[in-house]
Amino acid sequence: MIKNIIFDFGDIFINLNKQAPLLEMAKFGFTELTPELDTIFKDYEMGLMSSKTFLLSLQSVFPTASIEQIKDAWNSIILDFPENRLKFIEELRQENNYRLFLLSNTNDLHIEKVISSMGIDRFNRFKACFEVFYLSQEMKMRKPNADIYEYVLKQNNLKANETFFVDDTKENTDSAAKLGIHCWNLQVDKEDIQEITRHL
Repeated sequence: MIKNIIFDFGDIFINLNKQAPLLEMAKFGFTELTPELDTIFKDYEMGLMSSKTFLLSLQSVFPTASIEQIKDAWNSIILDFPENRLKFIEELRQENNYRLFLLSNTNDLHIEKVISSMGIDRFNRFKACFEVFYLSQEMKMRKPNADIYEYVLKQNNLKANETFFVDDTKENTDSAAKLGIHCWNLQVDKEDIQEITRHL
């Protein structure tokens, strides 16, 4: 019996354009995800560097770009947060049939952009729906590494076989499933989080 639900954030609730940052950075020299860039991105997502250090690190790779251009390119991934999804999670919270958690790979710049895009009131409404709001940059961990799921289970006394996890990235749900967590790898543009009861 499912008692707990862990939700991803991007492309589950808020819409993303995952290609946009790469297309924007291509304007100032990005051609491929090099090992150096991959390390910078992942370290920032795990909160291992400040936003200032992150932006300066990217500027050292792309010296023709201004800090503002790099920031705008990085944040171009963030799109809209449909009101029907916000109402859905508020209603699920009010029904009180499950313990609800959020677990997102994100970073300070993206969260700042999300808040400015959604507005602080809507963001706070959303955040209030969850028992704990887990962000990778605050945890110093990231999906799909097993330690992040183990941490959430242990901190909240959750049993894996009573826990359901939804994420749009298959690598993330595959990793969680290995721990015995029930998973739904949501297919973006084909499925919507509001259909979750079909999968529970």
